[in-house]
Amino acid sequence: MAKISTRQSAILEIVREKGKIGNKEIRAHLPIAYSGISRFTILRDLEKLAEMGMVEKVGGGRGSTYQIIGQQDLLRFIDPKHYFSQGPDERAVAFPSFNFSVWADWQNIFTVQELKDLQKLNAEYQNRVKKLSPTSLQKEFERLTIELSWKSASIEGNTYSLIDTEILIKENKEAVGHEREEAIMILNHKKTLDYILASQREFAQLNVRKIENIQRLLVTNLGISHGLRQRVVGIVGTSYRPLDNQYQIREALEKTCALINKIEDPFSKALLAILLISYIQPFEDGNKRTGRLLGNAILLAHNACPLSFRSVDEAEYKKAMILFYEQNSARYFKELFVEQFKFAVANYFLA
Repeated sequence: MAKISTRQSAILEIVREKGKIGNKEIRAHLPIAYSGISRFTILRDLEKLAEMGMVEKVGGGRGSTYQIIGQQDLLRFIDPKHYFSQGPDERAVAFPSFNFSVWADWQNIFTVQELKDLQKLNAEYQNRVKKLSPTSLQKEFERLTIELSWKSASIEGNTYSLIDTEILIKENKEAVGHEREEAIMILNHKKTLDYILASQREFAQLNVRKIENIQRLLVTNLGISHGLRQRVVGIVGTSYRPLDNQYQIREALEKTCALINKIEDPFSKALLAILLISYIQPFEDGNKRTGRLLGNAILLAHNACPLSFRSVDEAEYKKAMILFYEQNSARYFKELFVEQFKFAVANYFLA
């Protein structure tokens, strides 16, 4: 995520709260700790925030005002540190229940330059894959499978280490001191990835059945129902409540599939799939896992490098999800997604 100072974060929160505000008013609303800073210091901070694409200047001279770029859209900036300084019952949640306008404005989730950068990285991945022997390619997919299975399970609270996960997948030996369900969860990730790799082209176009197939594989033998849920679910750490009507859930999934199929670039498709499957929560359990595996299925179907999420911080991943649940802001998760794509290209399928 873009690095800003604590003072700049405070300024950003004021601009976000007030909508459109001038330099003098910003100074008046700053916390007591910053009461002594000059107007010129605030201007420099605003200029930096503008350079980083977080605010925009409206007008000129002393009458200038500042506002958040994309204040009402999916990319508005919310400082996670400030936002999560309050508990789930104290935060000002914009969308405590499902927002039926959530499918709007996804066409430009990445800027033209961001897409060029992602495509350039992906071209490196594609060129390297072409040079790998079948044996080397298989080994790289095995390594990515192990690390994705470990990290994805870890995000859900699984306590297996990466080494224990490798031994489990390669040798089918369960780690001592762990619940049987933890081993099943990890092995289910492997089975699901094997299925995706064997049928990559199927995910070039999505439908609800294909999403259900992924969830079914992920929850096999875990005592979890597969298929669309028929009861209310709550999500740990947030007051957001997803849809509770099975017909609306199916309709939401169908609209999500239609939107993903309409979008051209695989990065937006994958990002949208991960976020919206998690947001809709269509299943009794395994929703975020389904989103991550579906995102990778989409990337692979379009010859794009899959993600392992190996280096992502579990807490920051969850915060990014909750920001989308409660504020419908995809900005922080988008930044994590880009970081993970860069990491994947730099660390896997090396010639």
